[in-house]
Amino acid sequence: MSLSDLVLSIADNKQMLGLRYAEWATRAPSLEADIAAAAMGLDDLGHSRVLYGCLEPLGEDPRGPERESDPASLRALAYFDEPWTEWAQFVAANAVLDTAFTVLIEACVNGSVDVLQHRLRKMLMEERYHFLHGRSWLKSGVRAEPLNRAWREAIEWFGPADGDVAALHREGKLSMGPRELQAKLEEQLETKSPEVHVDWKGWDPVRRRSKPGAIDEATFGMLRGLEEKRFAATKEA
Repeated sequence: MSLSDLVLSIADNKQMLGLRYAEWATRAPSLEADIAAAAMGLDDLGHSRVLYGCLEPLGEDPRGPERESDPASLRALAYFDEPWTEWAQFVAANAVLDTAFTVLIEACVNGSVDVLQHRLRKMLMEERYHFLHGRSWLKSGVRAEPLNRAWREAIEWFGPADGDVAALHREGKLSMGPRELQAKLEEQLETKSPEVHVDWKGWDPVRRRSKPGAIDEATFGMLRGLEEKRFAATKEA
């Protein structure tokens, strides 16, 4: 897998994280949390656009036409396949997954690729608030199941010890490999990850996940603008 594939994975996951954050902009436990959800959602949607804009300068764009019709073609984690039904899912994503994405962005910024060094650096400053918000809610207590799931998917997303991220690290394009990324995530959250045993034989290296599935149809329709296109075609007819 190329660096472009990895950047596309970051972009797709940031986009989905932003959408799922936004869904909680009026459902969070407090007005302050509502505002934070909306602000973080806008941040991550903006970050995804910057990341998509890095694909062409990297020399190749892995996006194909199937992304307009197949939800499973998007490279988002299974955690984002369905809207979250409880606040604990939001907190686990905010604390663990959002920070995991930031840690990998940091590895890009501190790597040897100019376009990533220059375009992604500002994200690290903007993500600081996301980290503080997620860590604060995490310390207040969260149900174990969504938290353990977020840790598992983050570790899967970093990839196997001998995989593409490790190869990009050896080439100097990333400043950290999978082990260093996990250690950095644990350091940031001031906790060890739960025991995670990944069957890498069943891991999808393109989508960077083991679990099959795709984002729900309603979200995919909104994401791709399919409803607007159908409405426009009906109106013209």
